Amino acid sequence: MQQQPAPFTRHVRVHEDRGHTVLEFRGEIDIVAATEIAPHVDWATNRAAPRVVIDLSRVEFFDCSGLRLLYRARQRVQDRDGQLLLVCAHPLTLRVLRITGLSRTLPPQPTLEAALARPEATSGSV
Repeated sequence: MQQQPAPFTRHVRVHEDRGHTVLEFRGEIDIVAATEIAPHVDWATNRAAPRVVIDLSRVEFFDCSGLRLLYRARQRVQDRDGQLLLVCAHPLTLRVLRITGLSRTLPPQPTLEAALARPEATSGSV
């Protein structure tokens, strides 16, 4: 069993909410931040049927390193028959998600409350 990384670092805060592991990304998500965040993503998605929320509401900058984290989380959750929810309301980040097509397969919700209130938040589907 993989040991849980520290629940709070400069670029990520990890907590539980309504049966979901919430990864709250913070600040500028670039290659340096992604290196710090990746073990948290791996830990949260390294179980059967993981229920994970990635919250980007505190993100100020998001580049391809952040996209790689989202794609990695999505693939790991799908491989384990889990569920991944995304929170994002920042216009530039939403634009990146739309351009890459990720918003179609991982539709962002404007708040954590909205994401967890969705009917599929309890269904276990991806």
